[in-house]
Amino acid sequence: MKVSTKWEGNLAFTMNNSNGKELKMDAGEAAGGEGSGVSPMEAVLGGLAGCMGIDMYMILKPYQDKLERIEIETDGERNEEPPKYFKNILIILHVDGDVPASRVWRAIKLSDEKYCSVANSLKAELTYKLILNGEQVEKE
Repeated sequence: MKVSTKWEGNLAFTMNNSNGKELKMDAGEAAGGEGSGVSPMEAVLGGLAGCMGIDMYMILKPYQDKLERIEIETDGERNEEPPKYFKNILIILHVDGDVPASRVWRAIKLSDEKYCSVANSLKAELTYKLILNGEQVEKE
């Protein structure tokens, strides 16, 4: 896997993958950037959510026709001193559809422990909250 990231001026960069897909990144105005793209740390949170979402969809294959929504919010708490890595990340998974809570929790666990390369590349403590069909569901 290889990407190319090119400086676009000031604190802006554009990442391109081998298929020509791009991601624009920039520091926020408070950090001296223009906020013209996502910050690199926002990209990490989005990458984590995307990785888990793909895993969950694949793991829930028997229920794919019953899934109506998978939406993942990630909220990261960063170290106060440089390097400002993520110490803790809260992952809130909104899933709608006719899927048993036990199966969704199983998918979350498998993604976290086995399949999600992004989750397993971070040193942050990951915490999960499941909202199934609009209601919070605790782990069984």
